[in-house]
Amino acid sequence: MIEYIENKEIIARRIARFFASGDVVNLGIGLPTMVGNFVPQDVTVILQSENGMMGLGPAPAKGDEDKDLTNAGGMPVTVLPGGCFFDSATSFGIIRGGHVDYTVLGVLEVDQEGNLANYKIPGKMVPGMGGAMDLVAGSKKVIAATTHLEKTGASKLKHRCALPLTAAHEVDIVVTDVGYFTVKGGTFHLEEYFAPYTPEWIVEHTNADIVVAPGCKEFK
Repeated sequence: MIEYIENKEIIARRIARFFASGDVVNLGIGLPTMVGNFVPQDVTVILQSENGMMGLGPAPAKGDEDKDLTNAGGMPVTVLPGGCFFDSATSFGIIRGGHVDYTVLGVLEVDQEGNLANYKIPGKMVPGMGGAMDLVAGSKKVIAATTHLEKTGASKLKHRCALPLTAAHEVDIVVTDVGYFTVKGGTFHLEEYFAPYTPEWIVEHTNADIVVAPGCKEFK
């Protein structure tokens, strides 16, 4: 019997392995911000924030925060040498112009058609979907980052999203704390699994269609 234990760190660690030096990457609010902590030392990515920064560095040490340096989620950040600042028009010109290689976004629900719901639960007040709608449309690759199960035990990977959509048919990759999936042909394809979970456990605990890829392997 495998007990599910939420593990956000393995999600961030796996996503960080997708990037190559020179990639421009936008990390969404929440879980995606952890990804920057696990980029391999021999890989140099350019982190972009839609509130007008390019070249973000690691989170500042406690006590070293600068209230004038925050990402789009209002979290303190640092800027590396060579980093730059610009207005929103320029920032969204970068995003909409297709200059972002990867965007990593958090999830309320994601479905096997590549649809993403991550901004609104009906009946709850929210400010809107913000730059996510531009990022999913303008980025070359969209990665959804999420724990696999809700606190109720329900799967966040769905046959079809029930919540209002942020984007339709835009998600390319989904990484949860049990495995890594690609979205192809209206189906989730399990490419890697994270121990102690097995492909069989993942299929059983996912409310969606899953194809176990021929080369599916355990992520080390």
